Amino acid sequence: MAASRNTAAANTTESSVDPDSTAETSRGISSSTLGSSTSQDNSSMARSTSTSAPFKRSKPPAKTAGKKKVSTAVKRIQRELTDITLDPPPNCSAGPKGDNLYDWVGTILGPQGTVYQGGVFFLEITFPSDYPFKPPKVIFRTRIYHCNINSQGQICLDILKDNWSPAFTVSKVLLSVTALLTDCNPADPLVGNIAQQFLSNREEHDTIAREWTRRYAT
Repeated sequence: MAASRNTAAANTTESSVDPDSTAETSRGISSSTLGSSTSQDNSSMARSTSTSAPFKRSKPPAKTAGKKKVSTAVKRIQRELTDITLDPPPNCSAGPKGDNLYDWVGTILGPQGTVYQGGVFFLEITFPSDYPFKPPKVIFRTRIYHCNINSQGQICLDILKDNWSPAFTVSKVLLSVTALLTDCNPADPLVGNIAQQFLSNREEHDTIAREWTRRYAT
């Protein structure tokens, strides 16, 4: 009889187990299993990352050639600045107009015995980055009546174009421009009507040239 009551109590205890506790236990097992699975996946990814090829940083494009050109130009311009300061060509001067070594201002005094006598002519000199392998750009900033110099100040001078040589210097350019003021070249004009006037009516040409010199260059 006692054994029968114990059996019944045991059955009652089993049937009264809280279903929520059973569910919690089940969820705990599932979470543990999921955590274990995630941990394994992370470990696999870590191993995969550690065994992959190392990242190689791409190298920037080489700029050695460009730097060499700039360095050559700067050294050459600095040397010419020293030379022209210590030994300027007759009736000429030139030098940087500010902090930029590539931008200069030049001056030429009108040659004696010419229609430009008494005038002071200012020029703008701009050096390219590959100087002295390319010529400087030289522009008259003072108006001048000349068949080889137009109203924009551009100069028709062979050494500033196809006949340029790296052996030439700013001093050589200024001397060549001065020579052009002494002896113009009407056979290769930049301003055709002035060249024609020079050839056909020299007196009229000289009168106008002197007037321009007086008006714009003094």
